[in-house]
Amino acid sequence: MTVSIMHRVTGSGMATVGALLLVWFLAALASGDAAYATFRDVFTLSDGRLNIIGWVLGVGLTFSLFQHMMSGIRHLVLDTGAAFELKLNQNLARLTFVGSTVLTLAFWLYVGTK
Repeated sequence: MTVSIMHRVTGSGMATVGALLLVWFLAALASGDAAYATFRDVFTLSDGRLNIIGWVLGVGLTFSLFQHMMSGIRHLVLDTGAAFELKLNQNLARLTFVGSTVLTLAFWLYVGTK
């Protein structure tokens, strides 16, 4: 049940937050240098690193993407008629959280090294 709820929450969150950020980004680009600088300054420090807002949104959207993807893969397996045994199903549900957390950490560690 938790995985199903998280699948819906992450999908809705990515769609809402992602769409708002995309529209703001495109409007800032179209409005000129000053508007884009304002957009950029909300998420970054003066040296180009992410500030706390940038980190929260970046990590949150990344975790949402990986959680939604892992849950979708789990549903794809269930749609084939496999993994309906209770123990296996519960383990796959737990693995969606473990997998999404590991993928998020790996992604941000990779980004941090660049």
